[in-house]
Amino acid sequence: MKVTAWAAVGFVTLIACLALVARHFAVTISAATASGVALLLAPYWAFGFGFGEWLRKKLHNRTTRVLAPLALLAAYPAFAIPRHEFQWSMFAGMGVVISAVAWLLDHVSGEAGWRDWLVLAILGVSVDLHFFDRAWPVAGLSGMPKLLFVDVGLYGYLVLRPVDGIGYDFRLRLADFRIGLREFLFFAPIAIGLGFALGFLHLHQTPGSAASFGAGWLFTMFFVALPEELFFRGLMLNMIERRLGTKPALAITSILFGLAHFNKRAAYFNWRYVILAPIAGVFYGRAWLTQRRLAASSITHATVDTVWSIWLR
Repeated sequence: MKVTAWAAVGFVTLIACLALVARHFAVTISAATASGVALLLAPYWAFGFGFGEWLRKKLHNRTTRVLAPLALLAAYPAFAIPRHEFQWSMFAGMGVVISAVAWLLDHVSGEAGWRDWLVLAILGVSVDLHFFDRAWPVAGLSGMPKLLFVDVGLYGYLVLRPVDGIGYDFRLRLADFRIGLREFLFFAPIAIGLGFALGFLHLHQTPGSAASFGAGWLFTMFFVALPEELFFRGLMLNMIERRLGTKPALAITSILFGLAHFNKRAAYFNWRYVILAPIAGVFYGRAWLTQRRLAASSITHATVDTVWSIWLR
């Protein structure tokens, strides 16, 4: 009961903080937009407080377990119908992705196998190639499809096919900040030196502000860093490590993390990003490996991205 109460209070606080972030960045949030975002954030937040374990105990019927994640689709009509922007193609496409992930993970157990890699490929490609961005055609909400598929991934790997050691936990510890900021400080001189040498970094003259940093960090944490850390460290690194060992798994996931950024801030191929991102991936991986907690690696990741976006992009 105490955990549930803290989770509820935390969720209300998170929504309030994100509303302030939206206001800071001059993003208008309508009632329809707020309801759609809240419906995706609620499971995202709840899984960090043991919601997956609770669902495993409650969903005894196999068919119900497989069909349950389709409820996540409710966020889209809640957002789109009041705005007269509902698209059946987007709704059906997202439903196909969710159903495929649920069916595949319901038929796998034990060590990671081809179904796990196919699930990660489906989720990764759906997000990285922006297949469903048109479902939320609002400035500042391009991360909503990512949030939807993060919820799907969490359901898949915490309920349907539980994987140990993911480290998805919003009950933060001081060690999360110590480890996360330590890896940021280790990575910073490498990133700055190589980033300027490659022409990837450019010093901004603006001094920035505490409000801008706080708003940018919070947004990045929940919509960029944590989703990517779940995918690359909590799932991919976690499962590859069981087969190949820690160092090969860290190397492979860091390279794949870099390649996943090939189309960021470029029309075709951003080779500078592809060089720097794998190095960042090593330090994010080190942060996760220290105590197997996504909070630590997400703090490193969010801090790197926020410093870059305000002062060095």
